[in-house]
Amino acid sequence: MYVCLCHSVTDRDIHQAVVNGVNTLRELSNQLKVATCCGKCASCARDVMQEAQVPCGKTSDKEACTKDM
Repeated sequence: MYVCLCHSVTDRDIHQAVVNGVNTLRELSNQLKVATCCGKCASCARDVMQEAQVPCGKTSDKEACTKDM
């Protein structure tokens, strides 16, 4: 699903960023440019990022976090 149309960022991109260590919307914006143009995606991007943090927070195995990607 596209989260940021301005920069063609998908939920998978956000999940991968979380696996790579992104923890805040600011970090996500710096890495993927989410919410840096029109800003309409900020809320959705934050929700997707928080959703992505839950499964990876329960395991230290990064492969388990990315196997469905």
